[in-house]
Amino acid sequence: MSASTAESPAARLRGLKPDWINDPKVWRTEILAGLVVGLALIPEAISFSIIAGVDPAIGLFAAFTMAVTISIVGGRPAMISAATGAVALVIAPLNREHGFGYLVAAVILAGIFQIALGAAGVAKLMRFVPRSVMVGFVNALAILIFMAQIPEMTDVPWAVYPLIAAGLALMVFFPKVTKAAPAPLVSIVILTVITVAAGIAVPTVGDKGALPSSLPTPGLPDVPFTLDTLTTIAPYALAMALVGLMESLMTAKLVDDITDTRSNKTRESIGQGIANIVTGFLGGMGGCAMIGQTMINVRVSGARTRLSTFLAGSFLMVLCIAFGPVVSDIPMAALVAVMVMVTFATFDWHSIAPKTLKRMPAGEITVMVLTVAVVVATSNLAIGVVVGSLTAMVIFAKRVAHLAHVTSVTDPDGSQVVYSVTGELFFASSNDLVTRFNYAGDPHKVLIDMSATHVWDATSVAALDAIEAKYAQHGKEVEIIGLNHHSAHLHEKLSGELTNHH
Repeated sequence: MSASTAESPAARLRGLKPDWINDPKVWRTEILAGLVVGLALIPEAISFSIIAGVDPAIGLFAAFTMAVTISIVGGRPAMISAATGAVALVIAPLNREHGFGYLVAAVILAGIFQIALGAAGVAKLMRFVPRSVMVGFVNALAILIFMAQIPEMTDVPWAVYPLIAAGLALMVFFPKVTKAAPAPLVSIVILTVITVAAGIAVPTVGDKGALPSSLPTPGLPDVPFTLDTLTTIAPYALAMALVGLMESLMTAKLVDDITDTRSNKTRESIGQGIANIVTGFLGGMGGCAMIGQTMINVRVSGARTRLSTFLAGSFLMVLCIAFGPVVSDIPMAALVAVMVMVTFATFDWHSIAPKTLKRMPAGEITVMVLTVAVVVATSNLAIGVVVGSLTAMVIFAKRVAHLAHVTSVTDPDGSQVVYSVTGELFFASSNDLVTRFNYAGDPHKVLIDMSATHVWDATSVAALDAIEAKYAQHGKEVEIIGLNHHSAHLHEKLSGELTNHH
């Protein structure tokens, strides 16, 4: 067999490798990005553990297992998944009322729900999230990230403030000198060295809680395997599954926009489920995509591959186990500076520019502002997205409700009148259609030309039936003409069947 027709196993293997595998520049970017994100994940995971009411090690285990698993099974490269505040808020009451075993069982069940929802095509619902909601989501997120830093800047030693300012200055000006290392990592290292060398007493990562000293071990949740347990955890598991998927899919869409690439949302949905199941069996608290850490990875550090996600989780565990004392000495001010920088990078400043607001329709601005307000008020991105999307749909329905127009032409001899209906007929636009006809004054023969419209639902068929009935009461003959194939099929199937006949 010739070389042109046969391919060696080595050549086939090379074909499976990603394009960047032999690019040292990509490796450097991904490794350093993973290190920065790994450092930033530690205090966040500890904070979310406190929200959920569990030991700090539980949140750190979840951050490790979620990141490593999703890097392999997820659909969006470079996106960071770990323990999150939204998930912690959902499952905290379950842990408080029933104990940690029930929490772990709920995480595993949530993963099963996510796989089922992903396989059922829940990712396709993302097409119903309008751009104004997406912008509101991003801006609300930036505000939440900043608000989460405020406790680290209140009732603290005065030295925290110059350290934060120095961290921000380093991240702004260091890239102008060189981009060999990510500015956030340089900032964290320099500020840590300064505080340790000078003996400056400021809050550190170690103050958040004890870091784990060993890897998580697999095991089954400590709960009775009964129907009663299932009914107890199911509502929490479903809420966690929905919140986690919504945050993950919104974050994936955001990263798609930033990187000008497309990702497999169905694979991401199923991947989130697998990651939560793995995390549950390893005793973690579950999680989903983290938009703040994803922004550090993608926008600030320039990562684009799965390697950075895998290394973020791996570095987190290595840092905790092997370098726990060193990591414990990192001043919180350094990490606050990184997150403040992420806030500025995440916020869509163009969306609130006077020039943009002047051109934007009032409805779009309303949806964006409402999304931001609900997210900030509830600290729940999922609720804000749902409320924003529903509001956008109501505004859209109201806007198109008046798009159906009716014009009439009477024959010169007065024997018949032709009504032409244009626009889309659905529940909102067809309601006042009945009022557009002159039932008493029209000639005996009435033609309704529907060739420039489309009938979408039963409400519109009922409106046409009502028009025919009113003309019949006046002893007049009506003929509906010009229906397209779909409209004619719907009309034929439903006409005369939507009202009671006595």
